[in-house]
Amino acid sequence: MLVYGPVPSRRLGKSLGINNIPFKTCSYSCSYCQLGKSITMSITRSDFHDPKQIVLEVQNKLKALQDHGETIDYISFVPDGEPTLDSNLGTTISLLKKFELPIAVITNSSLMGQLDVRNELFEADWVSVKVDSVREDTWRKVDHPHRSLSLPSILEGITEFASIYEGILVTETMVVKDGNDDDENAQETASFLCKIQPAFSYISIPTRPPADTSVKPPDESSLNRIYQIFTSMGIRTEYLIGYEGNEFAFSGNAAEDILSITAVHPMREDAILEFLQKSGSSFKTIEDLLEKNLLVKNEYNEKFFYSRKFPKQ
Repeated sequence: MLVYGPVPSRRLGKSLGINNIPFKTCSYSCSYCQLGKSITMSITRSDFHDPKQIVLEVQNKLKALQDHGETIDYISFVPDGEPTLDSNLGTTISLLKKFELPIAVITNSSLMGQLDVRNELFEADWVSVKVDSVREDTWRKVDHPHRSLSLPSILEGITEFASIYEGILVTETMVVKDGNDDDENAQETASFLCKIQPAFSYISIPTRPPADTSVKPPDESSLNRIYQIFTSMGIRTEYLIGYEGNEFAFSGNAAEDILSITAVHPMREDAILEFLQKSGSSFKTIEDLLEKNLLVKNEYNEKFFYSRKFPKQ
């Protein structure tokens, strides 16, 4: 599905997602990824989908949402892989401008060293870049990048982008226990963030089932120390550690909506129940999807989540 949601976003309100990348085609295979390990590791930009088809699906989705009294705050590129691997990203962003809605891109930053990628991201209204660590060994341990990637090149690209970009630039640092939660790592990351002056720096933790089941969120004291290190350097810092909420929008078909949302955004069980009630559907909708092997149920931190079942999972 090229378009999904809207889903509740802790940063963007109600976000209509654009899934412009094939499932788990990425330049990283992050240990904490909620979609599992990457199937195709690549740093080569490719033509995956026709931008006009994406725009048509957005148009149809917006019409369906309008018919049901739903609104959205952002059109967001948050696909099943790294969005900047799409060689049509800039074209698609330009075509989506006609809807007069702000456009966001959440990138893992891996291709920020490339001038063409930076130029295309200039067209977006809001860009989030990942900075999990500025240490080579920690970066490789936590993010499992493609072997051809260079962290210095990535950081240089982010710096160059930040110096020119006129939209809203934010950063996200995912913190995992015994990975990048030590004070020295946090201080080095904060020093880099000071140089690029983002509007906000978000500190996040795994809140949904990760690719590596051994990955755990840091303890509260470590998280607090990292927050204090960031803010002590004058960085506007916020946590992304709370639940996003259950404000998932209904566009007419509960089963299709749930499958499109869970393809990139696992839904917690209470969110599923609330969504079913909102759409006038029963839990049999979920039971049918589970029976057809289209949906899977898993547990993380004593909470149940539902995710789209893919053939290679």
